[in-house]
Amino acid sequence: MSEKRSGSEVGDTETKGSGSEKKLIKCQVSQKNKLYYQVLNFGMIVSSALMIWKGLMVITGSESPIVVVLSGSMEPAFHRGDLLFLTNRVEDPIRVGEIVVFRIEGREIPIVHRVLKIHEKQNGHIKFLTKGDNNAVDDRGLYKQGQHWLEKKDVVGRARGFVPYIGIVTILMNDYPKFKYAVLFLLGLFVLVHRE
Repeated sequence: MSEKRSGSEVGDTETKGSGSEKKLIKCQVSQKNKLYYQVLNFGMIVSSALMIWKGLMVITGSESPIVVVLSGSMEPAFHRGDLLFLTNRVEDPIRVGEIVVFRIEGREIPIVHRVLKIHEKQNGHIKFLTKGDNNAVDDRGLYKQGQHWLEKKDVVGRARGFVPYIGIVTILMNDYPKFKYAVLFLLGLFVLVHRE
């Protein structure tokens, strides 16, 4: 005794099967959309950070408006890991006692030290000598060979404010590369776990 199915019953079975396929396709599309959304959000965050940085450069006149103190040469004024906010306006004269961040030819990392002496020529051209507060001697030993004074072109910026110890994470990531990878791994894990 064989049973015959009506056409409507067969169609119902096919419709149910194609309904679950539609749900699967919608789920896959939804997951792709979420991935695109996350990539777009990440791109927006990165571009926003770059725009803020460039805006700070324009406002402060400094190529690096925020720097981290990397050594103890400026203690007790600044400690290793302090975050400095800089300005570098052309019209502001450099003064003795002012804390400047400067670059030396041949050195990648800028130095944060205090202006010790100023030498002004009759034509108005200014040169100056720096020293770390915690150092016994001036910075002539740090300058490139044959250089005895710094010029305004060497200045990255002048310290206008600071936040204590907030930059220690940057120092740890530079001193201990494994720590940097651990932080990046944890941030990536956080993003994956907290997906919407």
